[in-house]
Amino acid sequence: MSWDADAASDAVEQPPPKRLKIAILNRVFSPTGGGAERYSIALVEQLASRHEIHVFAQQIDHHWPGVVYHRVSQLLKRPRWVNQLWYATAAWWATRDGRGFDIVHSHENTWHGQVQTVHVLPIKHNLFEGRVGVARALRWLKVLTSPRLLAYLALERARYAAQAGRVLVVTSQALHRVMAQTHPGAMPMLRLLTPGVAAVPGKATLSEQHSVRQSLGLPPHQPCILLVGNDYRKKGLKTLLEALSQLGGDAIVAVVGNFAHAQGFKAQIKSLGLQSRVFFLGVLKDVTPAYVAADVLAHPTLQDTFAMVVLEAMAHGLPVVLSDEAHCGIAGLLTHGDNALILKDPRDAIELSAHLRSVLQNPQRREHLSQGAVAFAQSHQWAGIAQAQEALYFECLQKKHKL
Repeated sequence: MSWDADAASDAVEQPPPKRLKIAILNRVFSPTGGGAERYSIALVEQLASRHEIHVFAQQIDHHWPGVVYHRVSQLLKRPRWVNQLWYATAAWWATRDGRGFDIVHSHENTWHGQVQTVHVLPIKHNLFEGRVGVARALRWLKVLTSPRLLAYLALERARYAAQAGRVLVVTSQALHRVMAQTHPGAMPMLRLLTPGVAAVPGKATLSEQHSVRQSLGLPPHQPCILLVGNDYRKKGLKTLLEALSQLGGDAIVAVVGNFAHAQGFKAQIKSLGLQSRVFFLGVLKDVTPAYVAADVLAHPTLQDTFAMVVLEAMAHGLPVVLSDEAHCGIAGLLTHGDNALILKDPRDAIELSAHLRSVLQNPQRREHLSQGAVAFAQSHQWAGIAQAQEALYFECLQKKHKL
């Protein structure tokens, strides 16, 4: 989905037909939670001046003028499926009919909410895709003997069930195709609304880059490859480390995300002799400094329905090397060699190394990709996306004959 940023900004400034009272359901409402959480937060920030926003979450690390926060209790963190059921029930009770909400917008696997934003592949797809015959029967046996899987599937079925005034928002064309295949009854409710960025600052100056590197503890002059993600395995750190060992030179890798996962890669780093070239920065509440510090973003992810980090990096003028659309939804919107370099196989360290080398050793290609990245990001800003989200709210209300 592409936006005219100026027109969208003007449209958002127009007063809405009605000021709505909106409930947002998100278990973790924190910018460090991940892409789904940042997506939800960005929309709240865009719409808070136009509507009355109430956030219902178990973990809250956010403050915005005019937003009302409601902490949902968490009886126990484990098992997660029990907590998911508890949250879904508690959120339904707090926002059910009669509580005065015009719209309930859920970013979670819950049955309640006229607007359901889907950020991940359906559980049904993950369980059964490609399995036929005996393999499918065995998978059903696993499901029927697992309270956890039964609970998740039951929630998902209720979430995607046809309901008057309900819309299901997906964040990429790839996810739209999977949803249509896995839950064909949901087709009439599906809407596409990609993530965006709040601003497009463009490429940092060398002095800005060096200053930020100093604050992050990174070498000031060595080429810097950035990887961002809490699940290092899924985001392709193993392949990136292999690629770094083949790259030659003195390039470094900076990793942003859950530091607890770093231990699982220490043996590989040592065996490849990369101890002085890999820097784990931990979780950053604001990833902007990491984008400023880097020369290129590597995102050889094994599974991302969109990958907001790619779009955010592009807004900072970073060339990006990422997995193809089968593994990373945003790749379906990008053009190889124009505004990104797209991997045919995210597990192929030789291919990844070659693409990184072409960026780091070819200033003209680096500049071309940087300019293409900024142009792409400018057409995907939150102002326009928030306008589309607001239109979906009023569409839901019209279908329920509330307006």
